[in-house]
Amino acid sequence: MPSSAQPTKGKDAPVLPQPVLLHSTPAAQAGRYLHLVVLLGVFGSQFNSLVEDPVRTLQNTLPLVAVIQVAYVLVCLPVAGSQAIKAARKPRPGEKRKQEHTGPNPYVALFLSLVLTALVTPATHLAFVLFGAPFLTHIPQTLLLSSHLALLALFPLFYAHGVDSGAWRAIGGAMAPFDETFGGCAGAVFGAWLGAIPIPLDWDREWQKWPVTILCGLYAGYAVGKILGGSVLLGRRMVSNTVKED
Repeated sequence: MPSSAQPTKGKDAPVLPQPVLLHSTPAAQAGRYLHLVVLLGVFGSQFNSLVEDPVRTLQNTLPLVAVIQVAYVLVCLPVAGSQAIKAARKPRPGEKRKQEHTGPNPYVALFLSLVLTALVTPATHLAFVLFGAPFLTHIPQTLLLSSHLALLALFPLFYAHGVDSGAWRAIGGAMAPFDETFGGCAGAVFGAWLGAIPIPLDWDREWQKWPVTILCGLYAGYAVGKILGGSVLLGRRMVSNTVKED
């Protein structure tokens, strides 16, 4: 899968990804908002069922969430490598029609992104365990929670950035610029972390059981991070990185 990272200036400067800019088509601009309305609507409509039977509810909603995410990336996001190709040079006279048919195949990138999302889910499960999730119990709940997190937070990043090591080092080191994909990922992770706070409190509420509050924080954080990353925080970085100019 092609990379979306572009080298910065300087002989030894690290490779940093550029912000992912959504397509400028009317469908993409409308889809960015409709995406969250549908996603949060699905989650909200299933909340009572989630409290009563988390495993069955998460199993039933996972395919629907996957379809929503697939539609979002195909309509709104540029495939990995397409922004770099577009910025490389403007087509000369007579080349426009030819250039329209070049570049990464979005359907191949989509398939690879789904495969990578599935492969990274066990690692996400392990991360939850390391941060305090039940180890020997509630395994189906934690695995399904990890699947939802991977679909929301990582799947759009795989589609938009590919597997370039420089881009993922920047994302892991919080040096990537904010956009809808990175903002959604950061918001989902932070929201899931905040969602764990009510679980140990002695309130004896049914909705406090694992992993209901984690999922609430995950979906809410994803929505807030996606909105902020694509608007007021667009292009900004959590961690600044000084590069040497030529």
